[in-house]
Amino acid sequence: MTGVLPTPRPTRAEGSAPYRLAVVCLGNICRSPVADVVIEARLAAAGLADAVDVRSFGTAGWHVGGPMDERSAAVLTRGGYDATRHRARRLTADEAAGFDALLGMDASNVADVRALAGDAADRVLLFRDLDPEGTGDVPDPYEGGPDGFDATLAVVERVADALVAELRATLPATSPAPTRAPAGGAA
Repeated sequence: MTGVLPTPRPTRAEGSAPYRLAVVCLGNICRSPVADVVIEARLAAAGLADAVDVRSFGTAGWHVGGPMDERSAAVLTRGGYDATRHRARRLTADEAAGFDALLGMDASNVADVRALAGDAADRVLLFRDLDPEGTGDVPDPYEGGPDGFDATLAVVERVADALVAELRATLPATSPAPTRAPAGGAA
């Protein structure tokens, strides 16, 4: 599935800055913070933590400065991720212009980001455009129960794996992938 992501902006010198990736949902408390955390964990495991700068945003400002939804934090924590550092942000036109790729969680988010992005609109994609199981919206779990958050995490993990594979194919590794200690013994 390589070749889906926009290439780094040509105005940058090769290797002078990380690939900048934004994940965007409506309020920046459910889907996009889950994607941010999962993608960063996958990038670190692939040795690409320094090669890609990931940020999450919302298109609306209702929750700016607040933590992610407690149900998102819970599903991440159960999955072994750190859900403690997130603070909701709203995407601005100036910020949108600085990203190599902006991934909206649903078609409405994509339309909002494209309208905001101006000249950067060609760098806006649907998050699931990278999903090996098919494109479409990442359903918003906000109004539902815990199962919706589990489903969101499953989609995000699958897309994050495909995203990191594509980035690995096009970007140089800048930090070694962590090694695991042998089972039952010290490293």
